[in-house]
Amino acid sequence: MITEATLSFDEAMEKYDPVLGFEVHVELNTKSKMFSSAPNVFGDEPNTNVNEVDLGMPGVLPVVNRVAIESSIKIGLALNCKIAESCTFARKQYFYPDTPKNFQTSQYEDPIAYDGYLDIELSDGTIFRVEIERAHMEEDAGKLTHMGGAAGRIQGADFSLVDYNRSGVPLVEIVTKPIEGAGSRAPELAKAYVAAVREIVKNLGVSDAKMERGNVRCDANVSLRPHGRERFGIRSETKNVNSLRAVEHAVRYEIQRHAAVLDAGNPIIQETRHWHEDTRTTTSGRPKSDADDYRYFPEPDLVPIVASREWVEELRATLPEPPAARRKRLQSDWGYSDLEFRDVVNAGVMDEIEETIAAGASASVARKWWMGEIVGRAKNADVDPGQLGVRPPPSWS
Repeated sequence: MITEATLSFDEAMEKYDPVLGFEVHVELNTKSKMFSSAPNVFGDEPNTNVNEVDLGMPGVLPVVNRVAIESSIKIGLALNCKIAESCTFARKQYFYPDTPKNFQTSQYEDPIAYDGYLDIELSDGTIFRVEIERAHMEEDAGKLTHMGGAAGRIQGADFSLVDYNRSGVPLVEIVTKPIEGAGSRAPELAKAYVAAVREIVKNLGVSDAKMERGNVRCDANVSLRPHGRERFGIRSETKNVNSLRAVEHAVRYEIQRHAAVLDAGNPIIQETRHWHEDTRTTTSGRPKSDADDYRYFPEPDLVPIVASREWVEELRATLPEPPAARRKRLQSDWGYSDLEFRDVVNAGVMDEIEETIAAGASASVARKWWMGEIVGRAKNADVDPGQLGVRPPPSWS
């Protein structure tokens, strides 16, 4: 693997202003798939949860999953989005072995949710508003496993295996507007934003939200521009980053890489990038396609989805306690100081502490165990605490 030149992060910040954008893909935990009756189950034997619709057989017709639509509306409402009264599906054309239809059923001009925002709390309590462009429904692709290569990627592999169990699983893709003004806190904001989205969809109950399984994946877009310039620079997109720590590191690395390319007088190539956790670097993927390259056109086999205002309000009434209100309540219930609670949130173990207290531990003991023992081990292993696989006991004694 060729190591690309980078500037130090501080040097990059002295010269350039980062502009970010995120596309977070959320797999929904419906019982069946988005457009077929095949089971939506993780971890089964390859190619056992498929049917003729998932495989794109001739003459088959899709049927929309109503629960997936309801889950998508709930996500839109939780993101403070407007919900479209009518929206349509579109075919997004591309030709990969994990997409047997040679197109993905998605949404293009008419997303189900649009114009939202999330207020993100950073480690020192600063609130940063991230504006949401859209949240649209689509289906996931299958999974390719590349065999024989050193790094599990297609480059250097002898052959690839394809599992279509994931093909057709319901997805909601949440796309931000360009994020300006984060400055040197851009990597921290990236991590905090994805954590906030994960918390929302988990609390809604619409996704298992396990990043290690790919339930929540982030495509992180980064561009740089010299301080004082309004026009955006050319962006790169690091694909399918599936841990909070990796999102933070990927954004930091791309800022440093872009800065080195620009400092050398070279142009940034608009492309996708692959993240490598072992080296904490990215490598080039493919030239980044624009919307025209996908040749979107309306899906002829699906009618528009009409979300009546009554239906939307019924779903709004079922939404759980908002994350900010929940955090405020938990801090009060547990008696943590502002600093103690902020450390818990930043460490990403708030849910685990809540489960531990529910199992019978005191709030102080639960915090000491997670923030001392577990978070300490996670730091030593350089992973997120959730990646250790530790769960609270059923009962605490």
